[in-house]
Amino acid sequence: MSASDEVFFRANYLCRRRAYEQWHRAQSKQHILRSQVGFCERTTSRPPACQGCINYHGVTYGTSQATRTTLICAIHPYGWQQEGACPDWQS
Repeated sequence: MSASDEVFFRANYLCRRRAYEQWHRAQSKQHILRSQVGFCERTTSRPPACQGCINYHGVTYGTSQATRTTLICAIHPYGWQQEGACPDWQS
């Protein structure tokens, strides 16, 4: 590695480390504020029928907030919509 490559590598490393430290500090502050307000437990975004299912995907796709959609699973893309347990549920 040449001297200039080493300088860029070190600068990139320091920038990434600083960004991670800022992110971690923000997460810590959020956790403290939640506990002070009484929200210690985070609420899950999983539909009740999908709790514990290995088919759950839950990733949101789309480039803008208006066009984003969450893919719950490949079998039921919008989640199980009817009453009762999902017939495709697997632990």
